[in-house]
Amino acid sequence: MLMHLKLAWRNIWRKPRRTLITCSAIVFAVMAAIAMQSINRGSYEAMIERMVSFSTGHLQLQDYRYEDESSLDNAFPFDQTMLELIRSTDERIEHVVPRLETFMLAANEEYTRGAILLGIDTDKEHRFNSIRNHLTDGRFFKPDEQAVVLTQGLSSRLQLGVGDTLILIGQGRFGMSASGLFAVTGLLEHPIREMNTQAVYMPLKTAQELLSAEDHLTALLISPQRERHTEQVAASLREVFADSELVVFTWPELMPELLELMELDLAGPRFITAILYVVIGFGFLGTVLTMTLERIREFGMLLSIGMSRGRLAGVVFLETFLISCLGVLSGMALAWLTLRLADPIRLSGNAALALMDLGFEPVLPMSFALDQFLMQGLYVFIMAMLVSLYPLVAIFRLNILDAARK
Repeated sequence: MLMHLKLAWRNIWRKPRRTLITCSAIVFAVMAAIAMQSINRGSYEAMIERMVSFSTGHLQLQDYRYEDESSLDNAFPFDQTMLELIRSTDERIEHVVPRLETFMLAANEEYTRGAILLGIDTDKEHRFNSIRNHLTDGRFFKPDEQAVVLTQGLSSRLQLGVGDTLILIGQGRFGMSASGLFAVTGLLEHPIREMNTQAVYMPLKTAQELLSAEDHLTALLISPQRERHTEQVAASLREVFADSELVVFTWPELMPELLELMELDLAGPRFITAILYVVIGFGFLGTVLTMTLERIREFGMLLSIGMSRGRLAGVVFLETFLISCLGVLSGMALAWLTLRLADPIRLSGNAALALMDLGFEPVLPMSFALDQFLMQGLYVFIMAMLVSLYPLVAIFRLNILDAARK
């Protein structure tokens, strides 16, 4: 076997130009497939990260009635004892972020707009999603301050800025009246477009007092140390709260429409990738076909001096195997290096404006998930090995006399 491997290695470098052309076809296929997957997955991963960080969390603990009726009446009590219980449930839990959310009317002296009021613990929220980094003006409120931070879109609609007063009118728990005047201490550019036009942030304690929901939350966001631990942590929490009125949802369960939309949108890139594989496969087949025809006389001479067809086919198979491995590994390495140098791609001009109009940053981040490198490399490798069956068939069907005349 070692002798066959040495023969195969020497054979592929007898004509380095032919070998390099074959490897180049494989390298191009691997790089193109990985780059296409990386750009698409990077954009979706960034979108999911924004939604998870600022909307649902990786895991969400809530009253079982809240999913069907998002009302303050279905808020649940939360205290230090529950926090310690959750922390002790699974050591992989990293963040526990309390939120109190409801709909209210936000107004100034002239205008009124619908708004989503979010009562938050600023320190915990910032450790979870770096919310302070999105401030564009002013500052965040103190924990017990009668103040709010407005999103940019809502502040523009109400024509309010830092130092102005916001009027909030709504309904608290069990029909209690909820209204008040609050100073605007800061403006926030929210990463989620829909939230940027209607979100109002308020200290959690202040929001609980306003809504007659002392020590109550509508949702508790829980984040594991690694995203891949989400399902395991969810299973642990469900076991702990199995006999209570609280339920645990993972982010895919809370955003099924987003996942379906992503799957539908990925159909196009997958189809293009399949076409790319077909084109590259035929190109590689042409290279292998040429290589085989060039060596017909060589194969005939080897068979005529006593080399068995099986042994000759084995050596040729090892040649294509080595070329395929060399091309796939080189393609994966070059793809990683190219993507690392290009990450992230910052758009400009009309393309940037189009993305900003859709509520996204004009940036295309890259995904470096290991599975996409391995899977695309594996697909191209399988394609190359299937193409390599042609010279093996040619060897077993070769007529020695005909080969000697060529």
